[in-house]
Amino acid sequence: MKIGVMVESFKSSSIDSIVESNNPMQAFTTGVKKASELGAAGIQAYATFGALRFDEMNKTKIKEVLDIVKSNGLIFSAICGDFGGHGFEDKAENESKVENSKRVLDLAKELECDIVTTHIGTVPGEECEKKDIMRKACRELAVYADSIGSAFAVETGPEPCVTLGAFLDSLGAMGVRVNFDPANLVMCVADDPVKGVETLSKYIVHTHAKDGIMIGDREGWEELPLGKGGVDFDNYLLALNKIGYTGFLTIEREVGDNPEADIKLAKDFLTEKLVKLGLNG
Repeated sequence: MKIGVMVESFKSSSIDSIVESNNPMQAFTTGVKKASELGAAGIQAYATFGALRFDEMNKTKIKEVLDIVKSNGLIFSAICGDFGGHGFEDKAENESKVENSKRVLDLAKELECDIVTTHIGTVPGEECEKKDIMRKACRELAVYADSIGSAFAVETGPEPCVTLGAFLDSLGAMGVRVNFDPANLVMCVADDPVKGVETLSKYIVHTHAKDGIMIGDREGWEELPLGKGGVDFDNYLLALNKIGYTGFLTIEREVGDNPEADIKLAKDFLTEKLVKLGLNG
């Protein structure tokens, strides 16, 4: 397993401030350099805003981005293609969202990356109109991703792994996979990440390294630095190893007063865990 960093996590403020940045390429370059200095093997970055915004990219910008990443000894672990909102729950929005998601998959390919991560909304446990709407959109994306040899990876968390796994099984194609976020499962649905790895094993192509706790009886949640929350990282990493996962553990830090310090803590934490468990190659 390799350690990656989401470049936007280095920002000390919200995503909104990155969108408003006067020089998104400079912000991206700074994040890439920081990831390299920490000793990460790869990065993840958004393609729905900022320096890599999919509808503003061209051959020149793609070459510039690849040069920045490669000159710092890194690769893309994944591209984030999350358009926000309600995922694919709204039929009226899905035509444009599906087409834009395909374009992000195409861009990722040009950036030498086969994985695009996203949120699709909350998959209902029972069959209903909303589930049919989500299934139609995801099936189209699964077929397209398969056709270009890529994966459109759904982030875990809004629903239990059993529900997500059954939904993916129903798509009839393997192009929609899983970006496994153990903290989301702990914080949002009180699901066990260790069992979840087994449940979703055939779909996992990327992971987020994040931690947190649920507050009360699903009254809310709190994201915490790695090792400070409810994720059992020893058994979680062993579970990933058991299914043969050799991809990225990409550090994501969405809150906190000093995200750069938290990212370094996370990198050190994961490195120590991989050595301790004999999973460092």
